[in-house]
Amino acid sequence: MELSEKQIQDNKRRFCEIIKDKVQRDGIDKLMDYLTNKSDFFTAPASTRFHGAYDGGLAQHSLNVYDCLKDYLARPRAREVYKLNCSEESAAICALLHDICKVNVYTRGTRNVKNEQGVWEQVPTYFFDDELPYGHGEKSVYMITGFMRLTREEAFAIRYHMGFSGIEDKNSISKVFEMFPLAFALSTADMEASYFID
Repeated sequence: MELSEKQIQDNKRRFCEIIKDKVQRDGIDKLMDYLTNKSDFFTAPASTRFHGAYDGGLAQHSLNVYDCLKDYLARPRAREVYKLNCSEESAAICALLHDICKVNVYTRGTRNVKNEQGVWEQVPTYFFDDELPYGHGEKSVYMITGFMRLTREEAFAIRYHMGFSGIEDKNSISKVFEMFPLAFALSTADMEASYFID
């Protein structure tokens, strides 16, 4: 999949509108200045070869996670049985910024693959080159808190958004999901976006 320049700009516009409408926290203006003027957030891929591996994939994925999280939170069961009362601000922060750790880490290149005729050819690809290898979820939390405060539940949700597909201790993930239902909801939304939408 590839996004047109118009789709990339539309995603940027929608992302910025949601942040402006939903997030009123001190520091969000500086964070948005960083994302729009000092990073490749809106043009970067979300991965090298899997979900969102195309220009603009990171912003597209973030918006998809936002939509999935909003749908999850709207379920009566989530509100009434799980007692998941997440503010619109927290939902926007967690979903839209959970993968901020992926800014400025992808470079373009080529790799050799065999085509359908069995002949090797070069195809465009992305390479991952992280100059601040601080993990995944924890790096996102670290980067966000350099600009604004997160609630404890937001920090844990972002930190553990990879859920059981991450490299964390499985017992820790279970404990976090029990303690912070938003962490489970964000992880579910991230998997739904990654596997079914991106």
